[in-house]
Amino acid sequence: MNYPALSSELDPHTIFPFELDQFQKDAIASLNAGSSVVVCAPTGSGKTLIGEYAIYRALSRGKRVFYTTPLKALSNQKLRDFRSKFGSDLVGLLTGDISVNRDAPIVVMTTEIFRNMLYGTPIGQVGTSLVDVEVVVLDECHYMNDRQRGTVWEESIIYCPREVQLVALSATVANSDQLTDWLNQVHGPTDLIYSDFRPVPLEFNFGNPKGLFPLLNESKNKINPRLVKRVKRGSSDRGRGGRPEAPSIEYTLSQLQQRDMLPAIYFIFSRRGCDKAVAEVGDLWLVDNDESQVLRRQIDDFLTRNPEAGRSGQIAPLYRGIAAHHAGILPAWKVLVEELFQQGLIKVVFATETLAAGINMPARTTVISTLSKRTDTGHRLLNASEFLQMAGRAGRRGMDKQGYVVTLQTPFEGAKEAAYLATSKPDPLVSQFTPSYGMVLNLLQTHTLEQAKELIERSFGQYMATLHLRPDYQEIGELQAELAQLQAQIAAVDEKEIAVYEKLRQRLKVERQILKTLQEQAQSDRQEELGMMLSFAVSGTLLGLKGKNIPVSTPVTAVLVGKTPGSGQAPYLVCLGRDNRWYVATTGDVVDLYAELPRVEVEADLLPPPEMPLKPGQSRRGNEQTAAIAHVIPDASEFVQLPPEVAEQLSRTAAVQEQIEQSPIHQAGNLPAIFKRKARCVELEAEIQLMQEQVEQQSQRHWEEFVNLIEILQHFNALVNLVPTQLGQIAAAMRGENELWLGLALASGELDNLDPHHLAAAAAALVTETPRPDSKVHFDLSDEVAEALGKLRGIRRQMFQLQRRYSVALPIWLEFELIAIIEQWALGMPWTELCEHTTLDEGDVVRLLRRTLDLLSQIPHVPHLPESLRRNAHRAMQLIDRFPVNEEVE
Repeated sequence: MNYPALSSELDPHTIFPFELDQFQKDAIASLNAGSSVVVCAPTGSGKTLIGEYAIYRALSRGKRVFYTTPLKALSNQKLRDFRSKFGSDLVGLLTGDISVNRDAPIVVMTTEIFRNMLYGTPIGQVGTSLVDVEVVVLDECHYMNDRQRGTVWEESIIYCPREVQLVALSATVANSDQLTDWLNQVHGPTDLIYSDFRPVPLEFNFGNPKGLFPLLNESKNKINPRLVKRVKRGSSDRGRGGRPEAPSIEYTLSQLQQRDMLPAIYFIFSRRGCDKAVAEVGDLWLVDNDESQVLRRQIDDFLTRNPEAGRSGQIAPLYRGIAAHHAGILPAWKVLVEELFQQGLIKVVFATETLAAGINMPARTTVISTLSKRTDTGHRLLNASEFLQMAGRAGRRGMDKQGYVVTLQTPFEGAKEAAYLATSKPDPLVSQFTPSYGMVLNLLQTHTLEQAKELIERSFGQYMATLHLRPDYQEIGELQAELAQLQAQIAAVDEKEIAVYEKLRQRLKVERQILKTLQEQAQSDRQEELGMMLSFAVSGTLLGLKGKNIPVSTPVTAVLVGKTPGSGQAPYLVCLGRDNRWYVATTGDVVDLYAELPRVEVEADLLPPPEMPLKPGQSRRGNEQTAAIAHVIPDASEFVQLPPEVAEQLSRTAAVQEQIEQSPIHQAGNLPAIFKRKARCVELEAEIQLMQEQVEQQSQRHWEEFVNLIEILQHFNALVNLVPTQLGQIAAAMRGENELWLGLALASGELDNLDPHHLAAAAAALVTETPRPDSKVHFDLSDEVAEALGKLRGIRRQMFQLQRRYSVALPIWLEFELIAIIEQWALGMPWTELCEHTTLDEGDVVRLLRRTLDLLSQIPHVPHLPESLRRNAHRAMQLIDRFPVNEEVE
């Protein structure tokens, strides 16, 4: 496209003291021309700058910007970045349970919070929360691919008022043009700004026990031929069982250190693997003296402030520039690791892939230790997007001229798989749009059913379904055109005439069937009679022959010359036909015996040809002597006497045949074509109907899900006449994976009078996923909590049954096993003692407590709940919101 000249209202050169990349200039030009933008560029290429420009521009106009991120951790990081850049007074934060300076001109929030704000007003209108908001930045927009969070992104885009510009920042995806086209349709003019330029180019390497080698050829489009040869020859780096061995972590790090490729993020896909790696290389010193002193000062300062956060297995390696980063580690410790890594003080972080998906933590090198991962459905190779997300962390802009990606040999994957992923294109965005109870209730609070349907049909999921079904729509169109053409041809013929003709055809079919039945019956009766007559028949008797051994189209009139013993009781009949041929027949081949006709004189010495065997089916030509006899055999068909009922039916059939032949349709002569067309019309109509049903089913899938949720909500009286009831309003105010279940539990009355520490445990039960079998908590759950939760089981059972009936797959958590730990924490147990009583990692305990805190923080703001429940929820929050659960936001 042709980009307009940059607006003079805010020159980016006055803000950024360096030359912008072309894609950044293009994006700013589009924004200043009034368009929204989808910015698709590699990780680390400077997409955030476009969001920052939008902030500077809004501040210069006295307007506001919302900056949304998919994760709390990312929101907290953006808050820190923006405070240092724009000043604390200008920046606010909104996450599930934290609200800081919410009326500031720059507000950082999770995308879910933004979506919830939009629920508050009729879609497309600017509510009080969006007054003066000029731009909404959707950071990490490729999270639309996320199974749990994807729907929130689509809703945010659909519901956002058109006058608010959107800046969607995404990693490179295969179908960015489709995403942009969809935004054009549902939000307004949107430009795609696409760049695959990496300011810090990546170099791919392959590591094995022999060293590090370039992974790709010089053109960077295929595997390095040297690596292929190594594989073919069968190298010595093979372990037991003949499989290749992986290089040790210590050896790989020494290779990186020698080549000045540190700091590195070393991806290992298990928490235990990360911790084990730290222990394995814990004796290595990767920092110099000066760095060591800075590290010690910062770590000691952190431990002074948070004495409970230090773990012996983590502190000593950190002093030497080595750390782990995964979901099992205390969040406060992870933040320290992130800050130290960003300062370049940590030289290697062993991390699970969650690090690749969010926080800004670039390195000079990323090491990907294995190219496959364990999932719910078994082991599989990484997909292109997962690989590129991790690889993209390599190369720090302004610090490195080159970023390095090192893939390692394992017993199961080698250079071939690594080269395949390194040269793969990114995967496309796939819609994860799924209606929820909260969506249904919130939309129906401010919209009619028709309006809600229109909003659902604006989803990216619906757009992709329509795109996917385009060939089907085309095929339906072609079939409909063919049908219309055939119908036009048929229409030229008088329908009444066709109907009459068709009736006659059907009648002829019936009459012929009756005739056939009567003939068969007459034949059967005649056969019995013939059997008796043939036993008395003598030479010269005239017979009609046709049957298994006399395969002729019409019976042959023949004279019986003699009989010869047969294989059974009946003899074989030797006959001379009117056609001067000899025949050997069985009694079954005789179709008539003309007793009323005079016998033909046959000489006593007349014999068949000697070369003719006297076996049924044998036939020979006669001679001059027999020709004279054949000549006097009459044509007996003239004397055939039909049974009266057969004669009558024959006449009736002939009459119908005559009527058909007199019909104008028959006389037109194109009868087969007409009926062929009619038959094809019926076929086409059935085919079109089936295809339309299938297309309808696929294209209306989201709406069907929405309607199924309505049915369940009506069953529980959360909706009456499509208007949310008190229960519906309670559920609509909830945030969670199953808002109706949370609403039913809170409205049940069973939690109303629980003490705060008991309420905390009960709240945890509603938001805690079913744990792994090896997860244990060595505390007993108090009777009060067990009794209250036990009374919710009936509602839960009923909900399970309804969800199964309507094919709804939303979770209905009611977890008893782990929640006693929440109660003990609320009662004031110290953190270290608490963690000694569970097999859960510290990070998991924090996450469990934070999910509980998130639910408790919602209760005081939910309508129609008793004051006692709100008060106890507030008190329960105070009991559990302490280090290391609380999130520090100064």
